[in-house]
Amino acid sequence: MQKPFTSTVLRDARRIVVKVGSSLVTNEGRGLDEQAIGEWCRQMAILTQDKREVIMVSSGAIAEGMKRLGWTTRPHQIHELQAAAAVGQMGLAQMYETKLRENGLRSAQVLLTHADLADRERYLNARSTLLTLLTHHVLPVINENDTVVNDEIKFGDNDTLGALVANLVEADALVILTDQKGLFTADPRKDPNAQFVQEARAGDPALEAMAGGVGSGIGSGGMITKILAAKRAAGSGASTVIAWGREPDALLRLCRGQAIGSLLVAQTQKQQARKQWMADHLQLRGAVTVDPGAADKLRSQGKSLLAIGMTAVEGDFSRGDVIAIRDTAGQEFARGLANYASAEARLLCRKSSQEFEALLGYMAEPEFVHRDNMILTR
Repeated sequence: MQKPFTSTVLRDARRIVVKVGSSLVTNEGRGLDEQAIGEWCRQMAILTQDKREVIMVSSGAIAEGMKRLGWTTRPHQIHELQAAAAVGQMGLAQMYETKLRENGLRSAQVLLTHADLADRERYLNARSTLLTLLTHHVLPVINENDTVVNDEIKFGDNDTLGALVANLVEADALVILTDQKGLFTADPRKDPNAQFVQEARAGDPALEAMAGGVGSGIGSGGMITKILAAKRAAGSGASTVIAWGREPDALLRLCRGQAIGSLLVAQTQKQQARKQWMADHLQLRGAVTVDPGAADKLRSQGKSLLAIGMTAVEGDFSRGDVIAIRDTAGQEFARGLANYASAEARLLCRKSSQEFEALLGYMAEPEFVHRDNMILTR
């Protein structure tokens, strides 16, 4: 027998990515739905008061731009999509800022492209920015940077973007709010025998066979993109809920453990997924040697690696590469993601974080390897 819906997923989730689609945000293309956006912002404010961290991934810039430009059908030319996004992004950002401020929350607009997450250094920069915003109790509102993307680098839909953001910040859960009640075994608009799927395993091939095509002329996604997004998010241990965005208090009720929408459960725990990925690296780009004191803090106290405890650097690696951490005998006992490149690391050995800016001209992170990005190997 399966565990009760969301009993160990949404109810206990501390970091949640919420994605809303264009048809919801713009009321089927008729313009930004102030009431709906206000409701989501109110619920997110209550969740943050409950000590949860929330990130919003919102579609709607192109749809809002189409409305402002008087276009009734979604264009196909990339430059027209970019122009619509440029026009619509102004109103979209202003609406979220206004509604979040009314509920006592500060907000930040973050625009991303696929290239930002494909490039290792930009990936870490985006991650650091988002985590810093959360630390300062600022709610990030993320959208694809449609004003500059082209066919080669665009995400294609914000379901994928939501999953990538969930992976980026190592979220506990991804909530996709859509204009459907959830996932059905077939398209309920065409098949009266379609059955509702309350819970399933993220990544199950049978789910993709159930999903239909593109959902509307306003957005670019459909149920299949949500199924694939859940599969992608599960890779970092985040489970996904697909639910109707106009369900009263949907986010609050989900986080109380109520059965709303379809739950697609990740089979891998969050910590296990990330650290197994680091452990599985067969070839490392470099290594650092640490003194006995630092080795003891890493092994027995679970501390982050500080540059002041490093004595030597080997190899040629970039920020974000997985590197080995060795003791004075040359034995690897841990590995993790480097916050600085090898050339910078050589300058930082035996230096405190207060000296980073004078040595490098900037400080990316006070730790050389953060404990959340480290795994002990022996």
